[in-house]
Order: sequence, then C-alpha cells, then structure tokens
Amino acid sequence: MRTCFLALFLAASGGVLAQVASIPDTILIDRDVEYSAVGASQKMDIVRPRAASANARPAVLLVHGGGFRAGSKEGYIPLAVQLAERGYVAATVNYRLAPQYQFPAAVEDVKAAVRFLRANAAKYNVDASHIGALGGSAGGHLVLMLGLTAGVTEFEGTGPNRDQSSAVQCVVDDYGPTDFTQSYAKSVDAAEVLPLFLGSDLVHERLRHMRASPLNWVTPNAAPILAIHGTADTYVAYEQSLWIIERLIAAGVPAELETISGAGHGFKGVDAKRADERAFGWFDKYLKVKHE
Repeated sequence: MRTCFLALFLAASGGVLAQVASIPDTILIDRDVEYSAVGASQKMDIVRPRAASANARPAVLLVHGGGFRAGSKEGYIPLAVQLAERGYVAATVNYRLAPQYQFPAAVEDVKAAVRFLRANAAKYNVDASHIGALGGSAGGHLVLMLGLTAGVTEFEGTGPNRDQSSAVQCVVDDYGPTDFTQSYAKSVDAAEVLPLFLGSDLVHERLRHMRASPLNWVTPNAAPILAIHGTADTYVAYEQSLWIIERLIAAGVPAELETISGAGHGFKGVDAKRADERAFGWFDKYLKVKHE
C-alpha cells in the first residue's frame, strides 16, 4: 500500500506507532483519564512510578502523530513506560482530529492537557513547575505550539482548568512541521492532508497556514526546544527543523537540532534509540530538580 502523508504523522516514539508495551510491576498506569470534554471527550493515559516519592516528580506530555486526522495515545505507551522508569510522570494524550475538528482545536486540547496536569498535580505527584512535552510529526507541531505560545489567549480554548498555566518548561520535537506555507513543495502528500487540518489549501487559506506555523510564533520567551530530524525525510523536510532552531537561537532561546543523517520519517533501530536518549537528556537537563 502506498505510503501517504498520513504516515508522515503516524510516527510515535522513534518508530511508526510502536506496539503497546506490557506494563512492568514497577509502573502504575491510569487509563482513559478525561482531561477535557470540549467538542468531544478527550482522554489521557498517565504512567508513573509505583514507588512512593517524597518529592513531586517532573512530568512529560506525549502527543501522538497521525496527520492531524488519525493516531492514538496508545502509540506512546512504550516511551511513557521508559520515562516512568526514569522517574517521570508521563501522560500520553488524544486530541480532536481533522477534518471534523480543524486548527486550532488540537492546539487547544494539548493546552488543556497541560492545565489538567497542573490542576491535578497533587493527585498524580506531579511537580507543576517542571512539565515538558514531546511529540512526533503532527505531535511535534503541537508540542512546538505549546512551547511557543504560552499566554497566547487565542489558543487556550474553552476547556477546563483555565486558572492553570498551559506553559511547558521544555519541548522535544521529532520531525514536526514548522512552516506550513513551505510544506507543499517538499512533502509527498501535504496537498492531500493539510487542507483537512487548515480548512483549505495555501492559495485559499494562506493566513491560516501562517497562524498555524510554529515558525511564526518564536519569541525570546519560548521554552527550550530540541528538534530531532532525519536528513532523508520526504514527508516533513529536514529544513523545517533547521529553520525554527536557527530562529530560536537568534531570539536567545536555548535550542538544539539533532541531525540524523540518512534517516527518514519515523525513526527505527539505532536511530530511534539515539533520538530517545537525546530526548531523555533534554528532559533531565530542564525538568529534573536536584534535591538535597
């Protein structure tokens, strides 16, 4: 079957929709926790260490891919388990999908998910001041919007816990698109999928393409961002990550690009391991607090 732009965003932790891992006895998982009911019920799975901790734990929100029209939170369960084994609370989320729900519905949902974690920090032993986010492809786009648009009212939506901040303290973006106005020329199927998310093509909805592009929301207040991208990606061009990292650095934001030479869209094998280890290091640097 022909690979399509849908596959572009189906990548979850390092590989294309990794199989749901078995849950070790050392890990607790709360499944299908509703965090918002705007438009439709949206849920997350919360994965955390079973062992008690005197200190609240840093959290990571995991946002799946799927071309903004498919995918599931279950794809990130294996990575959530790895994060929990490293002392994090990991929450993998669903969000409203196109074409029924178009931009910015998905952005509003992931912001509501962050607010939920803060509002329920005591229940899940989350350190509300240290929350990061990771996503692949469409999920990469959404976590970039989390890291870049904290405090931007138009993206907060009408979901619950509006008294809480939707800001994240750092972001890992795996091959997410950053400039939709430049996506069509170097993607094998962008013309098929992006109009479903953005309402129409670039000719008819240029302003919406611009508003939805993370590249246009870079400010000095952005969260530290790590982008990981393969040079042989034919779905989201490698340059998309290069552009945003260059702009973030110019704005004085801590930002790095991990280039995986020859890798395509959706990391596998040693490339997936390299990407995951790089992500773990980024989260350790910006989320873990040294306690005396």
